[in-house]
Amino acid sequence: MAEESGKTVSAKNAAARNREKPEPLQNIFIIGAKSIGQYGGFETFLDKLTEVHQSDRSIRYYIVTKANGSGAMDETRLSSVSDIKKDAAGEVRSFRYHGANVIKLHVPQIGEIQAVIYDVKAFCWCLRYIDGHGIGNAVIYVLGCRIGPFFGRLVSEAHQRDVRVYVNPDGHEWKRDKWPGPVRWYWKKSEGLMVKHADRVICDSVNIEKYIKEEYSAYTPSTVYIAYGADVEKSGMADDDPRFTSWMKEHGLRPGSYYMCCGRFVPENSFDIMIREFMKSGSRRDLVFISTKNDRLLRKYEEQLHWRGDGRIRFAGTVYDPLLLKKIRENAYGNIHGHTVGGTNPSLLEALGSTKLNLLIDVVFNRETAKDAAMYWSSAEGELAKLIGRADRMRPEEREELGRRAKKRIREAYNWPEIGNEYRRIWLS
Repeated sequence: MAEESGKTVSAKNAAARNREKPEPLQNIFIIGAKSIGQYGGFETFLDKLTEVHQSDRSIRYYIVTKANGSGAMDETRLSSVSDIKKDAAGEVRSFRYHGANVIKLHVPQIGEIQAVIYDVKAFCWCLRYIDGHGIGNAVIYVLGCRIGPFFGRLVSEAHQRDVRVYVNPDGHEWKRDKWPGPVRWYWKKSEGLMVKHADRVICDSVNIEKYIKEEYSAYTPSTVYIAYGADVEKSGMADDDPRFTSWMKEHGLRPGSYYMCCGRFVPENSFDIMIREFMKSGSRRDLVFISTKNDRLLRKYEEQLHWRGDGRIRFAGTVYDPLLLKKIRENAYGNIHGHTVGGTNPSLLEALGSTKLNLLIDVVFNRETAKDAAMYWSSAEGELAKLIGRADRMRPEEREELGRRAKKRIREAYNWPEIGNEYRRIWLS
């Protein structure tokens, strides 16, 4: 009995020692996003993912971003940046943010093909870094499907180093209006080739995962669904904070006096429909766009709609201060969302977490995200104008109820800690 008891104690001590051992370090290389924390789904995703995992000693992130061109990484817009390294010319080449190693690569500025060159160059940088530092337990996670024709060879080289390669297909890039026909053809072919060669496809939407499985069933892709996230916490910015009051004064706005739309100024976000319909509506409120700059598209919409003659419509530029942006959302009467090309849209999630009334274009991806926590409109002429009229007449308790449902939806399906746990499970599996 004494011997048996001793074995039991020994086994317990061994188990305790095993529990104390740290998990092996997993190195995660992420490419495909231009930057961190700026407008765009992947940029928002990287900001939040690294924040959730910044104290996790079993994961080390390497994020490759663009050093030049449109949407390039600008570390001055981030807080708590450290370990900044510069080249001989004094230009920042890398830094640490949320514990992640962020690298900036220069990309030739040669039109739309630069996105392809950037991804290939970033992938090759990861392989060289892995070789140069003798890194094991590595994953290369590619955001977007731009390098299909080169992907098979790149994955083969990664496998020679025992590196796994995962892909996030994003939404339907090949459907975006901004691309001419030949470019759309390329994006579609590229998507298929990347699904074919990826070790795993991580989809941010149930419907995107369904599409990948059905469209590319011949490749029997290994897929998993992990959404983007948001939070329902208040901004923490006081009502009389000068950052908020001065922004409101600059744009002639008062709390509850405006609808807003936040997102990149691109055709698939339906700004033209929003402008057209708001001009048709009899709303006494304003419509303010918080967006990236696109002078060409802005001129086009002015030529088509003559929106400058309507004093209710405002373009307020970008807002990169997250506390200020959340405060603006909280004080909006409603949010209008027109993203149409698929995936879980971060701007929509943030609006559901902060704004009580959300008017969404009726596509399957938005329905999947918001369910009964929003009101929906079609692109048909007059439809959104009618919905705006209905929204203007809503009783306060109806608006409060929609806000309650929206926050419940975020807490249950799109909270960052749970999403971080899902990614951690994938990284360490």
